Amino acid sequence: MPKWEAGIICILINVAALYIIFKIIDLCDKKIKAKIIQAESNSPLLRFLPMLMKLIKAILIFIAITGFLQSQGYSVSSILAGFGIGGIAVGMAAKDALANFFGSFEILSDHVYRIGDYVKVNDIEGYVEDINIRSTKIRDLDNFLINVPNNIAANTIVTNVSCAKKRFLNITFGVTYSTDNEKIKLAQQILREIAIGHKEINNEFTIAIHDLGDSSINIRFRGYVKSGNYNKFLRVRGEFYQAVIEKFRENNIDFAFPSRSIYIESDNSKIEN
Repeated sequence: MPKWEAGIICILINVAALYIIFKIIDLCDKKIKAKIIQAESNSPLLRFLPMLMKLIKAILIFIAITGFLQSQGYSVSSILAGFGIGGIAVGMAAKDALANFFGSFEILSDHVYRIGDYVKVNDIEGYVEDINIRSTKIRDLDNFLINVPNNIAANTIVTNVSCAKKRFLNITFGVTYSTDNEKIKLAQQILREIAIGHKEINNEFTIAIHDLGDSSINIRFRGYVKSGNYNKFLRVRGEFYQAVIEKFRENNIDFAFPSRSIYIESDNSKIEN
């Protein structure tokens, strides 16, 4: 068989193989997209799939071409060496861009955070507004828009506050040392009743005298708000404070405040202020 005919047959085989492989890739692409849309209709991961599939196809085409040239007796080592040198140069120039691309893919595939989540990344915290190829846009509490490179976000500790199933409620109430024993017990009972009566506070909590402060007997409440939402946590905590203040005042239980007793010694006598 003439060499040119063998070359044509080889080309046709490679084209047919690539066509079949590309169809399989397209089928996988559709299934992955459908699965992502089912989980989250507007997931930013949908932006990366077309680029990833094109990259895979480009690599397969390159392998097929070099394989064909090698089979026809051409030395591809010089070509590969040229690509290697060029690849090093391009890689050095686009190092950060590639790191951000793969960082963003890692963030989205691992569900580190999503648009709308409240997150803490290093010293930055706020709501995620967008996740693109290069960076994550975070709107902080001062309403500033901060761009965090995805390479940094993928290689640092990220706290996703929005993923919390419940939030810790740790409050200390200080009552005066003049509060009698019965009212100290009543104060703890009031905290217990308010917590049980609030539908947003988990019924598993602890109430106990925590310590004796400089000017107060400290009663600590430790429990959980059922929701992980920060705004709801602030609201529930405020409602809890309000209810405790009202009940303590109704029962003449005095909150302590910083105070100091001064003793003046003169002529062997002590005057207390």
